[in-house]
Amino acid sequence: MTTARLLDGTKIANDIKAEVAAEVADLAQHGIRPGLAAVLVGHVPASEIYVRSKVKTCAELGLFSELITPPETVTTEEMLALVASLNAREDIDGILIQLPLPPQVNAKLLLEAVDPAKDVDGFHPVNVGKVQSGQPALAPCTPAGMIQILRRSGLPIARLNAVVVGRSDVVGKPIAMLLLHENATVTICHSKTRDLAAHCRGADILVAAIGRPGFITPDMVKPGATILDVGINRVTDREEFDRFFLGDARREELFLLKGSTIVGDVHPAAYAVSGAYTPVPRGVGPLTIAMLMANTVRAAKLRRGLPV
Repeated sequence: MTTARLLDGTKIANDIKAEVAAEVADLAQHGIRPGLAAVLVGHVPASEIYVRSKVKTCAELGLFSELITPPETVTTEEMLALVASLNAREDIDGILIQLPLPPQVNAKLLLEAVDPAKDVDGFHPVNVGKVQSGQPALAPCTPAGMIQILRRSGLPIARLNAVVVGRSDVVGKPIAMLLLHENATVTICHSKTRDLAAHCRGADILVAAIGRPGFITPDMVKPGATILDVGINRVTDREEFDRFFLGDARREELFLLKGSTIVGDVHPAAYAVSGAYTPVPRGVGPLTIAMLMANTVRAAKLRRGLPV
Protein backbone atom coordinates (compact mmCIF):
# COMPACT_ATOMS: atom_id res chain seq x y z
CA MET A 1 0.00 0.00 0.00
CA THR A 2 1.35 3.46 -0.92
CA THR A 3 1.68 6.08 1.79
CA ALA A 4 -1.15 8.61 1.88
CA ARG A 5 -0.10 12.10 0.81
CA LEU A 6 -0.54 14.86 3.38
CA LEU A 7 -1.96 18.03 1.81
CA ASP A 8 -0.27 20.92 3.62
CA GLY A 9 -2.91 23.63 3.95
CA THR A 10 -0.51 26.01 5.67
CA LYS A 11 1.89 26.02 2.72
CA ILE A 12 -0.92 26.48 0.18
CA ALA A 13 -2.40 29.31 2.26
CA ASN A 14 1.00 31.02 2.42
CA ASP A 15 1.32 30.74 -1.37
CA ILE A 16 -2.10 32.37 -1.82
CA LYS A 17 -1.25 35.15 0.67
CA ALA A 18 1.97 35.88 -1.23
CA GLU A 19 -0.06 36.21 -4.44
CA VAL A 20 -2.54 38.51 -2.67
CA ALA A 21 0.31 40.70 -1.40
CA ALA A 22 1.60 41.03 -4.98
CA GLU A 23 -1.89 41.99 -6.22
CA VAL A 24 -2.21 44.57 -3.43
CA ALA A 25 1.17 46.07 -4.38
CA ASP A 26 0.06 46.25 -8.03
CA LEU A 27 -3.22 47.94 -7.11
CA ALA A 28 -1.31 50.44 -4.95
CA GLN A 29 0.46 51.70 -8.09
CA HIS A 30 -2.99 52.70 -9.35
CA GLY A 31 -3.95 54.40 -6.08
CA ILE A 32 -6.15 51.53 -4.88
CA ARG A 33 -5.85 49.93 -1.46
CA PRO A 34 -8.40 47.17 -0.76
CA GLY A 35 -10.10 47.61 2.61
CA LEU A 36 -11.77 45.17 5.00
CA ALA A 37 -14.09 46.10 7.87
CA ALA A 38 -14.34 43.44 10.58
CA VAL A 39 -17.29 43.74 12.96
CA LEU A 40 -16.89 41.91 16.27
CA VAL A 41 -19.75 42.18 18.77
CA GLY A 42 -19.12 41.61 22.48
CA HIS A 43 -16.41 39.40 23.97
CA VAL A 44 -16.32 35.83 22.65
CA PRO A 45 -12.68 34.74 23.19
CA ALA A 46 -12.53 32.40 20.18
CA SER A 47 -14.05 35.07 17.92
CA GLU A 48 -11.67 37.73 19.25
CA ILE A 49 -8.64 35.57 18.45
CA TYR A 50 -9.98 34.75 15.00
CA VAL A 51 -10.88 38.33 14.04
CA ARG A 52 -7.59 39.74 15.30
CA SER A 53 -5.80 37.14 13.22
CA LYS A 54 -7.69 38.40 10.17
CA VAL A 55 -6.81 42.02 10.93
CA LYS A 56 -3.15 41.07 11.47
CA THR A 57 -3.06 39.24 8.13
CA CYS A 58 -4.49 42.32 6.39
CA ALA A 59 -1.60 44.39 7.76
CA GLU A 60 0.95 41.77 6.66
CA LEU A 61 -0.38 41.75 3.09
CA GLY A 62 -0.82 45.52 2.74
CA LEU A 63 -4.62 45.69 2.93
CA PHE A 64 -6.39 48.40 4.91
CA SER A 65 -8.47 47.01 7.77
CA GLU A 66 -10.71 48.43 10.45
CA LEU A 67 -11.91 46.54 13.53
CA ILE A 68 -15.31 47.71 14.78
CA THR A 69 -16.43 46.41 18.20
CA PRO A 70 -20.05 47.21 19.10
CA PRO A 71 -21.08 46.34 22.69
CA GLU A 72 -22.79 43.05 23.62
CA THR A 73 -26.03 45.04 24.14
CA VAL A 74 -26.20 46.31 20.54
CA THR A 75 -29.59 46.10 18.82
CA THR A 76 -30.46 44.86 15.33
CA GLU A 77 -31.37 48.44 14.35
CA GLU A 78 -27.99 49.76 15.49
CA MET A 79 -26.19 46.99 13.61
CA LEU A 80 -28.21 47.67 10.46
CA ALA A 81 -27.23 51.35 10.68
CA LEU A 82 -23.58 50.32 11.04
CA VAL A 83 -23.78 48.04 7.99
CA ALA A 84 -25.45 50.81 5.97
CA SER A 85 -22.59 53.18 6.82
CA LEU A 86 -20.00 50.56 5.78
CA ASN A 87 -21.89 49.86 2.55
CA ALA A 88 -21.58 53.56 1.71
CA ARG A 89 -17.84 53.87 2.38
CA GLU A 90 -15.59 53.87 -0.68
CA ASP A 91 -12.53 52.80 1.32
CA ILE A 92 -14.23 49.58 2.42
CA ASP A 93 -14.35 46.75 -0.14
CA GLY A 94 -15.20 43.90 2.22
CA ILE A 95 -17.49 43.66 5.24
CA LEU A 96 -17.01 40.78 7.66
CA ILE A 97 -19.54 40.25 10.46
CA GLN A 98 -18.13 37.72 12.88
CA LEU A 99 -20.60 35.08 14.03
CA PRO A 100 -22.11 34.18 16.43
CA LEU A 101 -24.02 37.36 17.25
CA PRO A 102 -25.89 38.01 20.53
CA PRO A 103 -29.41 36.52 20.58
CA GLN A 104 -31.16 39.90 20.35
CA VAL A 105 -29.53 40.59 16.95
CA ASN A 106 -31.24 39.20 13.86
CA ALA A 107 -28.20 37.66 12.15
CA LYS A 108 -30.05 36.68 8.96
CA LEU A 109 -31.42 40.18 8.45
CA LEU A 110 -27.99 41.65 9.12
CA LEU A 111 -26.08 39.41 6.70
CA GLU A 112 -28.62 40.16 3.97
CA ALA A 113 -28.17 43.91 4.59
CA VAL A 114 -24.50 43.72 3.54
CA ASP A 115 -23.92 45.00 0.00
CA PRO A 116 -23.37 41.78 -2.05
CA ALA A 117 -20.40 43.49 -3.72
CA LYS A 118 -18.75 43.71 -0.26
CA ASP A 119 -19.88 40.31 1.04
CA VAL A 120 -16.41 38.75 1.33
CA ASP A 121 -17.79 35.80 3.33
CA GLY A 122 -19.94 34.86 0.32
CA PHE A 123 -23.08 34.35 2.43
CA HIS A 124 -25.45 36.83 0.75
CA PRO A 125 -28.25 35.22 -1.32
CA VAL A 126 -27.09 37.18 -4.36
CA ASN A 127 -23.60 35.67 -4.15
CA VAL A 128 -25.05 32.23 -3.41
CA GLY A 129 -27.10 32.53 -6.60
CA LYS A 130 -24.12 33.74 -8.63
CA VAL A 131 -21.97 30.84 -7.42
CA GLN A 132 -24.76 28.42 -8.35
CA SER A 133 -25.10 29.88 -11.84
CA GLY A 134 -21.34 30.06 -12.42
CA GLN A 135 -21.11 33.87 -12.58
CA PRO A 136 -18.14 35.86 -11.20
CA ALA A 137 -18.90 36.11 -7.50
CA LEU A 138 -17.51 36.08 -3.98
CA ALA A 139 -17.59 32.41 -2.98
CA PRO A 140 -17.55 31.29 0.68
CA CYS A 141 -13.95 31.21 1.88
CA THR A 142 -13.63 27.67 3.22
CA PRO A 143 -15.15 25.89 0.16
CA ALA A 144 -13.16 28.12 -2.21
CA GLY A 145 -10.02 27.21 -0.26
CA MET A 146 -10.78 23.50 -0.60
CA ILE A 147 -10.90 23.83 -4.39
CA GLN A 148 -7.54 25.62 -4.24
CA ILE A 149 -6.07 22.72 -2.23
CA LEU A 150 -7.14 20.27 -4.93
CA ARG A 151 -5.98 22.42 -7.84
CA ARG A 152 -2.63 23.42 -6.37
CA SER A 153 -1.90 19.85 -5.30
CA GLY A 154 -2.46 18.66 -8.88
CA LEU A 155 -5.32 16.40 -7.83
CA PRO A 156 -7.99 15.66 -10.46
CA ILE A 157 -11.63 16.67 -9.93
CA ALA A 158 -13.38 16.30 -13.29
CA ARG A 159 -15.30 13.06 -13.88
CA LEU A 160 -14.64 11.86 -10.33
CA ASN A 161 -17.30 10.95 -7.78
CA ALA A 162 -17.35 13.51 -4.96
CA VAL A 163 -19.32 12.86 -1.78
CA VAL A 164 -20.01 15.77 0.59
CA VAL A 165 -21.02 14.73 4.11
CA GLY A 166 -22.82 17.76 5.55
CA ARG A 167 -25.31 20.21 4.07
CA SER A 168 -24.60 23.51 5.84
CA ASP A 169 -24.99 26.80 3.99
CA VAL A 170 -21.43 27.70 4.97
CA VAL A 171 -19.55 24.61 3.72
CA GLY A 172 -21.61 21.63 2.56
CA LYS A 173 -23.86 23.22 -0.05
CA PRO A 174 -21.29 25.64 -1.54
CA ILE A 175 -18.49 23.05 -1.83
CA ALA A 176 -20.94 20.72 -3.59
CA MET A 177 -21.70 23.49 -6.10
CA LEU A 178 -18.03 24.38 -6.64
CA LEU A 179 -17.13 20.71 -7.20
CA LEU A 180 -20.00 20.47 -9.67
CA HIS A 181 -18.57 23.44 -11.59
CA GLU A 182 -15.27 21.53 -11.71
CA ASN A 183 -17.16 18.69 -13.45
CA ALA A 184 -17.23 16.25 -10.55
CA THR A 185 -20.31 14.08 -10.04
CA VAL A 186 -21.52 15.20 -6.63
CA THR A 187 -23.57 13.47 -3.94
CA ILE A 188 -24.63 15.39 -0.83
CA CYS A 189 -25.13 13.26 2.27
CA HIS A 190 -26.24 14.18 5.78
CA SER A 191 -27.41 12.76 9.09
CA LYS A 192 -30.64 11.41 7.53
CA THR A 193 -28.93 9.69 4.57
CA ARG A 194 -29.71 5.98 4.28
CA ASP A 195 -26.57 3.77 4.26
CA LEU A 196 -24.23 6.72 4.53
CA ALA A 197 -21.15 4.47 4.72
CA ALA A 198 -21.91 2.95 1.30
CA HIS A 199 -22.14 6.43 -0.27
CA CYS A 200 -18.81 7.40 1.32
CA ARG A 201 -17.10 4.25 0.05
CA GLY A 202 -18.02 5.27 -3.51
CA ALA A 203 -16.23 8.63 -3.20
CA ASP A 204 -13.07 9.49 -5.11
CA ILE A 205 -13.19 12.83 -3.26
CA LEU A 206 -14.69 12.69 0.23
CA VAL A 207 -15.57 15.96 1.99
CA ALA A 208 -16.24 15.60 5.73
CA ALA A 209 -18.17 18.61 7.03
CA ILE A 210 -20.71 17.17 9.43
CA GLY A 211 -19.38 18.59 12.71
CA ARG A 212 -18.98 15.26 14.53
CA PRO A 213 -15.54 14.21 15.81
CA GLY A 214 -14.02 11.23 14.03
CA PHE A 215 -17.32 10.43 12.32
CA ILE A 216 -15.74 9.09 9.11
CA THR A 217 -14.05 5.79 10.01
CA PRO A 218 -11.54 3.77 7.93
CA ASP A 219 -14.22 1.35 6.67
CA MET A 220 -16.07 4.32 5.11
CA VAL A 221 -13.16 5.40 2.90
CA LYS A 222 -12.43 4.08 -0.57
CA PRO A 223 -8.74 3.09 -0.82
CA GLY A 224 -6.83 5.88 -2.57
CA ALA A 225 -9.59 8.49 -2.18
CA THR A 226 -8.84 12.14 -1.51
CA ILE A 227 -10.15 13.30 1.89
CA LEU A 228 -10.95 16.93 2.65
CA ASP A 229 -11.57 17.12 6.40
CA VAL A 230 -13.29 20.36 7.39
CA GLY A 231 -14.04 19.43 11.01
CA ILE A 232 -12.49 21.17 14.00
CA ASN A 233 -13.69 19.42 17.16
CA ARG A 234 -12.09 19.98 20.56
CA VAL A 235 -11.24 16.86 22.58
CA THR A 236 -10.82 17.26 26.36
CA ASP A 237 -11.84 13.81 27.59
CA ARG A 238 -9.08 11.21 28.07
CA GLU A 239 -11.24 8.33 26.88
CA GLU A 240 -12.13 10.20 23.72
CA PHE A 241 -8.48 11.13 23.20
CA ASP A 242 -7.49 7.46 23.38
CA ARG A 243 -10.19 6.59 20.84
CA PHE A 244 -8.54 8.84 18.28
CA PHE A 245 -4.87 9.16 19.21
CA LEU A 246 -3.81 6.17 21.30
CA GLY A 247 -0.11 5.57 20.66
CA ASP A 248 0.55 9.05 19.22
CA ALA A 249 3.25 10.17 21.67
CA ARG A 250 3.62 13.70 20.30
CA ARG A 251 -0.11 14.36 20.33
CA GLU A 252 -0.36 12.94 23.87
CA GLU A 253 2.42 15.22 25.10
CA LEU A 254 0.56 18.26 23.78
CA PHE A 255 -2.76 16.96 25.16
CA LEU A 256 -1.28 16.61 28.66
CA LEU A 257 0.28 20.06 28.40
CA LYS A 258 -2.82 21.91 27.16
CA GLY A 259 -5.60 19.67 28.46
CA SER A 260 -7.14 19.45 25.01
CA THR A 261 -6.49 18.73 21.35
CA ILE A 262 -8.52 18.92 18.17
CA VAL A 263 -9.73 16.22 15.83
CA GLY A 264 -11.45 16.49 12.49
CA ASP A 265 -14.67 14.87 11.30
CA VAL A 266 -12.51 12.02 10.01
CA HIS A 267 -11.03 9.45 12.40
CA PRO A 268 -7.23 9.84 12.08
CA ALA A 269 -6.90 6.12 11.30
CA ALA A 270 -8.91 6.70 8.11
CA TYR A 271 -6.23 8.93 6.61
CA ALA A 272 -4.02 5.88 6.04
CA VAL A 273 -6.64 4.40 3.69
CA SER A 274 -6.69 7.52 1.52
CA GLY A 275 -4.45 8.55 -1.34
CA ALA A 276 -4.28 12.14 -0.08
CA TYR A 277 -5.80 13.99 2.88
CA THR A 278 -5.96 17.32 4.68
CA PRO A 279 -4.81 16.94 8.30
CA VAL A 280 -6.40 18.61 11.32
CA PRO A 281 -4.92 21.06 12.18
CA ARG A 282 -2.97 22.65 9.28
CA GLY A 283 -5.28 21.35 6.58
CA VAL A 284 -8.36 23.22 5.38
CA GLY A 285 -8.35 25.73 8.27
CA PRO A 286 -5.50 28.01 7.14
CA LEU A 287 -7.18 28.46 3.73
CA THR A 288 -10.15 30.29 5.26
CA ILE A 289 -8.23 33.45 6.15
CA ALA A 290 -6.14 33.27 2.96
CA MET A 291 -9.30 33.14 0.83
CA LEU A 292 -10.85 35.99 2.85
CA MET A 293 -7.88 38.13 1.85
CA ALA A 294 -8.20 36.96 -1.77
CA ASN A 295 -11.94 37.74 -1.71
CA THR A 296 -11.28 41.26 -0.39
CA VAL A 297 -8.93 41.96 -3.30
CA ARG A 298 -11.38 40.33 -5.70
CA ALA A 299 -14.18 42.55 -4.34
CA ALA A 300 -11.99 45.65 -4.77
CA LYS A 301 -11.39 44.73 -8.42
CA LEU A 302 -15.00 43.77 -9.21
CA ARG A 303 -16.32 47.00 -7.65
CA ARG A 304 -14.02 49.01 -9.93
CA GLY A 305 -14.65 46.98 -13.08
CA LEU A 306 -11.10 45.62 -13.13
CA PRO A 307 -10.32 42.13 -14.46
CA VAL A 308 -10.14 39.38 -11.80
